[in-house]
Amino acid sequence: MKLGILGGGQLGRMLLQAAANYDIETWVLENDNACPSAHLCHHFVFGDIRDFEAVLAFGRQLDTLTIEIEDVNVAALEILEKEGKIIIPSPATIKTIKDKGLQKQFYTGHDIPTSPYMLVQNKAQIIASEMPFPIAQKMRTGGYDGKGVQLLRNESDLDKSFDVPSVLEKLVDIKTELAVIVAVGLDGVIVSYPPVEMVFDPELNLVDYLLAPSLVNVVIAQTAKTIAEKTVKAFGSAGMFAVELFLDNNDEIFVNEIAPRAHNSGHATIEAATISQYDMQLRIFQSLPLIEPQYHHATVMWNLIGAEGYAGRVKYENLNKAMAIEGVHLHLYGKENTKPGRKMGHITILDNDVEVLKKKLAAVKNHVRVVS
Repeated sequence: MKLGILGGGQLGRMLLQAAANYDIETWVLENDNACPSAHLCHHFVFGDIRDFEAVLAFGRQLDTLTIEIEDVNVAALEILEKEGKIIIPSPATIKTIKDKGLQKQFYTGHDIPTSPYMLVQNKAQIIASEMPFPIAQKMRTGGYDGKGVQLLRNESDLDKSFDVPSVLEKLVDIKTELAVIVAVGLDGVIVSYPPVEMVFDPELNLVDYLLAPSLVNVVIAQTAKTIAEKTVKAFGSAGMFAVELFLDNNDEIFVNEIAPRAHNSGHATIEAATISQYDMQLRIFQSLPLIEPQYHHATVMWNLIGAEGYAGRVKYENLNKAMAIEGVHLHLYGKENTKPGRKMGHITILDNDVEVLKKKLAAVKNHVRVVS
């Protein structure tokens, strides 16, 4: 089997690490020779995943293509699909999900609970809108890892708004942010992981750490899985999907966003689940049976983020102290340079006592810094 991955970041890297256990010949397309995936694939092709001709030529050599980021040339994938290539997820799914406005319209069109919203074209329409504060503004395209999101808490924040096509969302009174990883086989079989809880960095607006499985009660956990699976089923595509959800203070659940690929919220599955999200993804590509996954340990996953004030050749402070703690597992992404807010790796900690986990996490966070 010849598998092509569009994008060479850390998600591709972890997929390639798992793929080494299978009879799969791997190819990566990326415009950075030093990207995290470059030295782990069988064939590295230098090229822009947003370029029509580059994606078309890359895909014509392969049996199956997948993505590790949504910002790809969908038009080329549509042609490759017509030519008989297996594209996971489908080009139509990528086209909808990469535009947050189309995502929102998809949810309302399929009776999927999501927060109230409106679509705007520019800053003038934001100022003229009658949506009450506080508001979350999300760029329709191009945002990632917290970038492209602006919280507008009152009129004075309007100056910070982006002057681009965006989604305006009424802020949900959030109790907990959840995520459910859902897998869909080429035969339509669906399985999903238990929900995890995500804790966000309020400044960077990206995940600081997560707890898996979530501590929500059984009813809420099942409701979250049901909504996530309904959402994914509506796309009618094989693949891995991460459904991010809001649980509000009335215990209502709303779909926030969806990623049509492996996801940061699923990294803990590598050590803590009966099957990792990457092995599950590889089963999908090869039409191998999908099994209902479970967590065999409670775990926290902490993102290693570039510290404020540091840019350049990366250095990791006090990893030796963190690695001396029982249950700690380190994943570095092979990125040569750090900058503030950049994801450089993650640390997973296993322990079935949640209070002990929190103490270990505090110790790890106290030791480790990503500097230059």
